[in-house]
Amino acid sequence: PSRGAMLAAAALCAAALGCAAGCHSCDSFLSLPAGQTVCRRGTQKPCYKIVYFHDASRRTSYEEAHLACRADGGHLVSIESPAEQRLIESLIRSLLASDGDFWIGLRRRKEEGDNSTECHRFYSWSDGSSSKFRNWYVDEPSCGGEVCVVLYHQPSAPPGLGGPYMFQWNDDRCTMKNNFICKYSLGEEALRGSVINHEKFAISSHDPASFLPPEPIQGLAFILISSVPVLLLLLAITGISCFWLFMKR
Repeated sequence: PSRGAMLAAAALCAAALGCAAGCHSCDSFLSLPAGQTVCRRGTQKPCYKIVYFHDASRRTSYEEAHLACRADGGHLVSIESPAEQRLIESLIRSLLASDGDFWIGLRRRKEEGDNSTECHRFYSWSDGSSSKFRNWYVDEPSCGGEVCVVLYHQPSAPPGLGGPYMFQWNDDRCTMKNNFICKYSLGEEALRGSVINHEKFAISSHDPASFLPPEPIQGLAFILISSVPVLLLLLAITGISCFWLFMKR
């Protein structure tokens, strides 16, 4: 083969070896995908982390989501005002995510209001917020055994009798598997494992979506892991090229 072809194949082999050498960290990367934290005006708390799993099998129960946020130095999100609700909606829209609800930090004890139409009075925020702001869908909460709360995110669903479902709240079984949102509030510890680009997170009332940072971090995620099949294909092609180079020598 020509010298140029040999050099190209050698470069592919080197890339393959580099990927293989780095694969000891692949499992940890895939099990806890990279995420980004968004803060008001760059440094002002509260900060948020949207945890979206493109692969529905990776989504979590309420308790798993709660523990993940606590381990990361935060809580499941408390949404305390219409303005904060709009901000969360903007964050989620930026993902261009497919169907999949998001756990928020609102829930009630199962024994409270199980058989009462007044069960909405028994809901409280897991981070201790006393906010009474609610954004229930028209016929929610339905009480009964559904004690945890999700923020609806079903872009493909048609409007119901009460209008569009998107971003309304619904009570759900705590064992259901969903995405989730973490919140890091005033006075809490520094965000563990987070990298914040102070120049990119300025959020104004006129432009609530101007917050996306460019760099990923190790931690909770809203990065889709759709690139993995492409990587595997690249490795397969590289292996064939290496074999071809070896046979032609």
